[in-house]
Amino acid sequence: MARPAGNTRLKSARLAAGYASQQDLADTLGVGVRQVRRWESATPPWPQPEVGQALTRVLGQDLESLGFTPPHGSDMGHGRRTVLAATAAAVGLAVVPTQAVAMQPATVAADFEAVTRAHRHLYWSVAPATLHPAALAHATLGCALLPETAGQTKLKVAAALAEAWLLAGRIEFFDLCDAARAQQTLLRALQAAGEADNPLLGSAILAHTAFIPAWAGDRDAAVERMVAARTYARRGPASAEMLAWLDAVEAECETRSGNTRTALHLIGHAESILSTGGEQPSPEWLDWFSPVRLAAFKGNTQLKAGHLPQARETLLGVLDALDPSEEKQTTVVLGDLAAVEAAAGQPEEACRHALRALDQLERTWYAMGMDRVREVRRALAPHQHERCVRELDDRLYGWSTTVSALSR
Repeated sequence: MARPAGNTRLKSARLAAGYASQQDLADTLGVGVRQVRRWESATPPWPQPEVGQALTRVLGQDLESLGFTPPHGSDMGHGRRTVLAATAAAVGLAVVPTQAVAMQPATVAADFEAVTRAHRHLYWSVAPATLHPAALAHATLGCALLPETAGQTKLKVAAALAEAWLLAGRIEFFDLCDAARAQQTLLRALQAAGEADNPLLGSAILAHTAFIPAWAGDRDAAVERMVAARTYARRGPASAEMLAWLDAVEAECETRSGNTRTALHLIGHAESILSTGGEQPSPEWLDWFSPVRLAAFKGNTQLKAGHLPQARETLLGVLDALDPSEEKQTTVVLGDLAAVEAAAGQPEEACRHALRALDQLERTWYAMGMDRVREVRRALAPHQHERCVRELDDRLYGWSTTVSALSR
């Protein structure tokens, strides 16, 4: 007999906030772990007012969004409508009231999945500022549909909803540089993955949340989230590509913390996993990772470790192997190549790669790519009076580039 899932909304919010265990949350709130265990059960009791306020403050959501049903005879439908309204308010969109939506047919899952899949494909070619509102609107539709489905249809809608929120969170973090908003969006993605009982999606979402503290310099928080991500992956079971990607994410986090030796070890482990392969297929949504993407991670880590000849060779190989459609990744690789040449005291080569990155950014904006170019320009400060650097400045601070950068 399957084990009851319990209050997946609260558990997901706890993990996303960085509390790896029930004891961690209990210590923060000043309650016993038994109380947290009851809250994460299938029938969580409504918290006392002071504790409830502390819980919402710590986890960043209201109690109904955290899976609690209000006392005094309130029904579950009301609770679901409150969750839906809270989600709609958060993204600034109107939602059709639940009572106005009929119970959905089984075909709704396939239809909703099709739009989710289309948005995932469009991410690589459509401007983020254009795609983001569409992704949010689609996720909000999913929030309206989910309470009106049941059984396998509900599980499929929930999984597609988790993907939709994940895409929105990826855009917010990688393209719009809004880490705070991405954190909340990824929390919603994790809660939807819990509704779908999909541990691999949960693993992917948790690994994405690790990027946020890693970028802020909080290694401990990033590591805790990666531990949770790997735990969920074991329940999958995960494919070789999924496990290698988790290594790559953790390597990125370690690189950001200056632990390049550990990062290179993780990348070596990922390469070994990919070379061995496995029978487990990768999920369709894992379209942001490949052996070439792993090599790009490796080149960046070699750069940060000061292994310039190796980084140059790796990144040039990545540039040759990248598909022409991978425009966003191309800007990042060109930025890293420029950084290699800047560190090697070759300003003209550095500027050449940086200018190519700017050419690409004019066609497809990517905040992470622009960040790489700006880092290169800072590294070129000792050469700022040379002609090649001035030409780079003319492009970097042209009207279109500057307005695009400041508008995001």
